[in-house]
Amino acid sequence: MKIQLKSYFAVAGILAGSFVASAQNAPKKYIDPANMDLSVKPGDDFYQYASGTWIKNNPVPAKETRWGSFNELREFNAQAVRSLVEAAAADKNAPAGSVTKRVGDFYAAAMDSVTIEKLGYTPIKADLEKIKQVKDVQGLLDQIAYMRTSGVGGGLFGFGVGQDRKNVTKYLVNISQGGTTLSDRDYYLKDDPQSQKIRAAYHTYMVKLFSLVGNTEAVATQKAETVFRLEKALAEIQMSRIEMRDQYKTYNKLTVAEFNKITPNINWTTLMPKFKVNGQDTVLVNSPSFFKNLNGMLTSVPLADWKTYLEWNVLKGAANNLSSPFVKASFAFTQAQTGQKVQTPRWQRMSALTDGTIGELLGQLYVAKYFKPDAKVRMDQMIVNLRKAFEIRINNLDWMSDATKKKALEKLHAFTPKVGYTTKWQTYDGLVINRGTYFQNLRNAGAWGYNEMVNRLGKPVDRTRFGMTPPTVNASYSPTMNEIVFPAGILQFPFFDPNADDAVNYGGIGAVIGHEMSHGFDDTGSQYDGSGNLKNWWTDEDRAKFNAKTKALGDQFSAYTVVDTIHVLGKLTMGENIGDLGGLNAAYTAFKMTKQGQSNEKIDGFTPDQRFFLSWAQVWRGNILPEAAAQLIKTDPHSPGPYRTIGAPVNMDAWYEAFDVKPGDKLYKKPEDRIRLW
Repeated sequence: MKIQLKSYFAVAGILAGSFVASAQNAPKKYIDPANMDLSVKPGDDFYQYASGTWIKNNPVPAKETRWGSFNELREFNAQAVRSLVEAAAADKNAPAGSVTKRVGDFYAAAMDSVTIEKLGYTPIKADLEKIKQVKDVQGLLDQIAYMRTSGVGGGLFGFGVGQDRKNVTKYLVNISQGGTTLSDRDYYLKDDPQSQKIRAAYHTYMVKLFSLVGNTEAVATQKAETVFRLEKALAEIQMSRIEMRDQYKTYNKLTVAEFNKITPNINWTTLMPKFKVNGQDTVLVNSPSFFKNLNGMLTSVPLADWKTYLEWNVLKGAANNLSSPFVKASFAFTQAQTGQKVQTPRWQRMSALTDGTIGELLGQLYVAKYFKPDAKVRMDQMIVNLRKAFEIRINNLDWMSDATKKKALEKLHAFTPKVGYTTKWQTYDGLVINRGTYFQNLRNAGAWGYNEMVNRLGKPVDRTRFGMTPPTVNASYSPTMNEIVFPAGILQFPFFDPNADDAVNYGGIGAVIGHEMSHGFDDTGSQYDGSGNLKNWWTDEDRAKFNAKTKALGDQFSAYTVVDTIHVLGKLTMGENIGDLGGLNAAYTAFKMTKQGQSNEKIDGFTPDQRFFLSWAQVWRGNILPEAAAQLIKTDPHSPGPYRTIGAPVNMDAWYEAFDVKPGDKLYKKPEDRIRLW
């Protein structure tokens, strides 16, 4: 999770969509009893009660790893984006250099499978040949710099530019631990059945790719074993995901001279200019111990093994963009990890790639066709209301001192909201896109993106950057920007519909707004002040009380079982669980300010409060393959949907009153045990 985009509202990797909503296509029932299982008591299993029939009738499609409200939006949005890119590709009259022409050329090249098949692995032959010329450790480091700056990608460590967390008006070089392929270091280090299965699939994948570029099976097998051995050694010196949540432990500001002393085998003074960074005397290192150990590995591991490792980085980075044998091998590895049955259709992969590569060109076409300004007006008002609600809740806290409350309110009032899309479109000046060279387009985009990033150094921090493309169904909070961001894609049902009653909108998008605001006050976000700097603004006593409450919340979630004996990782998901608890409470307070919130008028048989909580619940309904669930529990900072559905409500008195939940019901918590945070 990058610090610049601190936290996604929902599971990363499944979020895309469009927000189109109108009286013609809006659902007639925003809370539909036909989707519920009314035979279940809400106090026993609120998830099943709210969504049981929908879950039963909506199994995971073959091309997906899960299916839920987000995926429905993703599917809708994929078709919307498809219509845009296909129209752009077919437009023969689009002027050279225009948005339509550039989007159309990129997509047309991506869909030219005939040319891609003919080329095989020709696009990476020069890269593989260049690695063979490496003669020593310095040459190895130079090669890594070349790969990173030219769009090939890179391994070994992360190298980027971001805000200085303790002086957010400045950009700083960030150098971070890395070098592994599997999604979590535990897959290298643990011997549970899932880890063993994924390691076996990874070995098969590596052997296949090494074989496809001309190695005999024996040589390919040997190379695969070399890469795994090396990556396992890198995994052993990495901090865990939970350790990486420590904002101070990962903040190590070093002069380049100090960093050189930690890594005698890496001269950063001479290496950084090869990464196109000049004139920087200070860097931010997230794990000095990783680099101290890496320094020893550079000479203890044979150079030939390092060269094999770099070959692998070229192969894995390119596999999905080469001919079908490479793509099939890559998908087989994905299948083993997630359980996905069939490959996502090419048009869908390539339209998503267009959005991910030149999203602010595609985004201009998207906004012109789909964005409704009245949605933004309504959204802006809801943000005002949520901020008021949060202010009321902070003022009413019985566990926080007035001194800390004052600082919390200052931070709340300093939030910058961004809704819909950027106010300053990226033009991608200098990025060459050619209709006939798909792979080169990607390399050009990679190099362009790298240059755009390092060119931020020495310039004022750009506070207009949006961080997500307009079609994205997601939301985020950045602690260093102290901003909450809502792309156009999330402004649709079940989150938001201008035709829906307030209970539905406040239980949906209202809770999203509150969730992102709450990230400013979660276990990590609360360590940043109103300006976005990593700086303590708490009294020691208040922080101790906060920590006690968050520990109780962590214990609640760690008790939830996901698959077999696998439990939710309460410490990993802490920030998101705080976001849900604070967000739903704030949304409820804001809802009670509305006319509907103060009435008892039923719609479709449900009271306003019931509709509020049912709106929240239907956002999280879904099915997931067991393989995907087991993987996400290690890698995703969000709790699974069933537990997001119940995790916050069981701590809210209003939920108990709305559904008449009593002692003896399975989800019942005594009033004194309910966690009251924000």
